[in-house]
Amino acid sequence: MSDCLFCGIVEGSIPSQTVDSDERTVSFMDINPATPGHALVVPRAHSTDLIEIDPEDLAAASVAAQRLARRMEEVLEPDGFNLLNACRPAAWQTVFHYHWHVIPRYEDDPLELPWIPRGGPEEEIAAIAAKLRSDDG
Repeated sequence: MSDCLFCGIVEGSIPSQTVDSDERTVSFMDINPATPGHALVVPRAHSTDLIEIDPEDLAAASVAAQRLARRMEEVLEPDGFNLLNACRPAAWQTVFHYHWHVIPRYEDDPLELPWIPRGGPEEEIAAIAAKLRSDDG
């Protein structure tokens, strides 16, 4: 897709600090890192989001994210990781090419949860679970 930033990176027409690639994915450093080492994993084939992505590309991106996290663990020695995918604008997606953020976490980093866990009404949770289990939706 010609106007897609990540397609340009995959094709090599937009420069990036690529750290890993295989036949289905490319991994590169985020230019606005949340923490030192924050990187992105994208499928080579364009797909907009989690709903649209081909299951084989989703699996390949997940495997590439794990491979990258394992390499980060060796080299950067973080205390943990966040693996984040934002699907659609309401969930903070800003580049509409499916991607994983692999974010190494450190005990003293400034990141916080993007929401406050508050618990939920049991009846509402049960009703939503029933809808998700139902063939009727």
